[in-house]
Amino acid sequence: MTMAKTEAGLKVLKDRRSGLSPRQRAALILIDGQRSLEEVLKATSAGGITRGDIDRLLELGLITEQFLPSRPVQPPSPDFTDSSMAGWDQYVRAYGIATELAAQLGRKDLQLALAIEAAGTLAELDALAPQLLQAVGPVKFARLEAALRMR
Repeated sequence: MTMAKTEAGLKVLKDRRSGLSPRQRAALILIDGQRSLEEVLKATSAGGITRGDIDRLLELGLITEQFLPSRPVQPPSPDFTDSSMAGWDQYVRAYGIATELAAQLGRKDLQLALAIEAAGTLAELDALAPQLLQAVGPVKFARLEAALRMR
């Protein structure tokens, strides 16, 4: 089964003050009508996203089930000259780790947590990395640093 964003889901992505948790927002970003639910959950497991987060997006009407034909479809061959998909996967992984670290800060550094949640690109996350390093320390930050440096 695949999931797709509804019109309401697309609007929520544009409004960063939607009230979604960072995990729910990361899941919503990944849901594209192409990936199966299992693929989305697998790709976001590092960020702690669960089936409950997906169910909540369904309840809110931000995503909908999309039933595809039962005949197998041959996926296109990967184009290794185009790094956009790799960049997207890297962003989603780094975003999940960064939001997890920001959640550990609690109210201690709310501005940083909000800035991380608002980061829509890998470059924006990278720009916030020094502040997050200072807030959580090098041991906790190591996972995010590895995700950001995968280039």
